[in-house]
Amino acid sequence: MEKLKKLSVIVVDDDNMMREMLKYILRSEDYPVIGEASNGQDAIALCAKQKPGLVLLDINMPKMDGMQVLEGIRKISPATIVLMVSAEATMNKVHEAIEKGADGFVVKPLNSASVLDKIAMCIERKGSQ
Repeated sequence: MEKLKKLSVIVVDDDNMMREMLKYILRSEDYPVIGEASNGQDAIALCAKQKPGLVLLDINMPKMDGMQVLEGIRKISPATIVLMVSAEATMNKVHEAIEKGADGFVVKPLNSASVLDKIAMCIERKGSQ
């Protein structure tokens, strides 16, 4: 199988430890992390400027929650893959995220295999559209 071109990534989470863990997981597979944000407003500004290939997005954050950010990203950068990352994985939240355009959902607590598998699935799905 040919090696997939690694998408540029922005990590958005209000928890610094979670951002560090996600960046560590991404870098272990050579994904270029081009930015990070700890709140929704910063996330949208960063996405507008950087146009990343992938955003890992928390739901519960200050200033703007992840669902609002998701809608904002869809407006400014529709091709960006958005993967929601949250402990709040109720069916309602997952359904709402998918309805608003999320490409996938990873449930906290994370393990690197599940994060990387979900990213690969989203990239594959986007590529086959």
